[in-house]
Amino acid sequence: MKIKVQAGKSIRQAILENGLDIDNFIVADIDGKLVDLSYTPSNDLEAYLLDTQDQRSLEVLRHSTAHLMAQAIKRIYGNKAKITVGPPVDIGFYYDIDFEEPISEKDLENIEKEMTKIVEENLTIERQELRKEQAIELFKKLDEPYKVLMLEQDIQEEVVSIYKQGEFIDLCRGPHVTSTGKIKYFKLLSVSGAYWKGSEKNKMLQRIYGTAFFTEEELKRFLYQREEAKKRDHRILGPQLELFEIDSSSIGGGLVIWLPKGEKVRYIIEEFLRKKLEERGYLFVRTPHIANSDLWRTSGHLAVYNKYMFPIMTTEEGQEFIVKPMNCPFHIKVFQSKTRSHKDLPLRIAEYGTVYRYEKSGVLHGLLRVRGFTQDDAHIFCTPDQVEDEIIDLIYLTKEILTRFGFENYKVYLSTRPEEFVGSIELWDLAEKALKNALDKVGIEYMVNEGEGAFYGPKIDVEITDALSRTWQCSTIQLDFNLPQRFGIYYIGPDNSKHTPVMIHRAILGSFERFFGILIEHYAGEFPLWLSPIQAIILPVSQKFNDYAQQVFQELKSRGIRVEIDKEAEKLGYKIRQAEIKKIPIMIIVGQKEVESGTISVRRKGQGDLGSMKIDDLLKLLTI
Repeated sequence: MKIKVQAGKSIRQAILENGLDIDNFIVADIDGKLVDLSYTPSNDLEAYLLDTQDQRSLEVLRHSTAHLMAQAIKRIYGNKAKITVGPPVDIGFYYDIDFEEPISEKDLENIEKEMTKIVEENLTIERQELRKEQAIELFKKLDEPYKVLMLEQDIQEEVVSIYKQGEFIDLCRGPHVTSTGKIKYFKLLSVSGAYWKGSEKNKMLQRIYGTAFFTEEELKRFLYQREEAKKRDHRILGPQLELFEIDSSSIGGGLVIWLPKGEKVRYIIEEFLRKKLEERGYLFVRTPHIANSDLWRTSGHLAVYNKYMFPIMTTEEGQEFIVKPMNCPFHIKVFQSKTRSHKDLPLRIAEYGTVYRYEKSGVLHGLLRVRGFTQDDAHIFCTPDQVEDEIIDLIYLTKEILTRFGFENYKVYLSTRPEEFVGSIELWDLAEKALKNALDKVGIEYMVNEGEGAFYGPKIDVEITDALSRTWQCSTIQLDFNLPQRFGIYYIGPDNSKHTPVMIHRAILGSFERFFGILIEHYAGEFPLWLSPIQAIILPVSQKFNDYAQQVFQELKSRGIRVEIDKEAEKLGYKIRQAEIKKIPIMIIVGQKEVESGTISVRRKGQGDLGSMKIDDLLKLLTI
């Protein structure tokens, strides 16, 4: 909502003079810059008011809640707690604090109580501007050394802003809500470690995470989803279900061991995907895990991506090798393996290529952020006029594959030419038009991210939504004009002259590791029948029925069913509970009645008893 604001009057005054409810608005947008409602312009202008439905308002609320938490901490711990920075983030906010004595999550409740008291005090949040020298002196008096360091080392402006609420003062650009009374629905979530400025060379601080919402209902929904996410945490379920292990101490952080059951699921995924790709004319290749450093110099990775690459290894002969962070240069070499004609294009090259990237230990996160992973990687080399058709086919393929894995809700983004780019504007315009036309022809809704394309070409990104409404960026389709030029690859056109192909980078799942982690959490470890590593388990009522159980096992195994037998001398109830813990979809119970009738009794997880049936009837069920 836009309103006119007269010179010398605050936005708050303008809201009231227009007869609007001040409680409905959080901050204002003036020419793309967010300002407090106390902002008083020197000239007449128009301000766009942001209400509680705007995502930017939520970020402001959360930033203000970070200040509220810092004030509560200072009240409780005084000079034994030094504040640093506290920005809003996706889940809410955090504040990094240097505590004299470390705190634990048990202490968060006490901090929350003090925060509630400050909310009830309804302290006005005031913005003030100071010269940097004044601000330095102020924070020296307040004994806040990190704020002084920021002012002396990081902030270039000669005039800075501070925010004051009661006795609490913080260095901040803002904006913020008008008073602490506006902050009602919040929760502190966790405590973790964080280095000052993110550098391992600096002191370890304590990072306190929290969240805040405008309504109690939103907060309750978030906390419920958070608890559900804990139950679905792939880092817990993975080892528990014998899917994977990560042994940071003896093997290394971010390096995954696929256990037999996890490898079975991965194999099923790989085979499913391979069949779909080969149906579309993809040619699979295998490439080395390391390469001469010159390859990465030519590609440009060594210059612009080196911080994510492991160090160079030098042989006795003085040759330099690097473990590969990407598969792209190898696929270019496949293209170069012989002279290509326009009649050979499009050439679709696919590989389940394992790559290695150096990630700091602090950002490693189960399967979602690792150092070694395998991409469902492919590169398509085509002529400019083939791009649109290739993109359309990729969009349909992506939809088909994601739907098969249970992801039917997703967001699509088209990122266009950035300020710094390679290639001609004409080629960029042609590429962007091809991407837009492809998306329009398929009928997919998408958002345009102006100027957010990679420097080497525009791209389409797909975010999937899981069972907890969380979004994950997996699929990507990127056009590249840079690498073909750097490697000097070409095809012979109809005019018998050399032409540079367009290179399409594409991944649908992203990496098997990350996608597998997402799948575990999406299904809470209860994979659909076609993906389950063990589809059925046979539970003899007692050991005297093990022979019949073995017959059933052999029959099912011969028919391609992934099946196990529990031959332990345990009671049936215990065996059923164990099968449920292992999240096995089908339980087959055999006892005297089943032996005599030549049948099996079937239970399906989540559905209970399905009754007695012949093996052929079960096989029909398993193919559904």
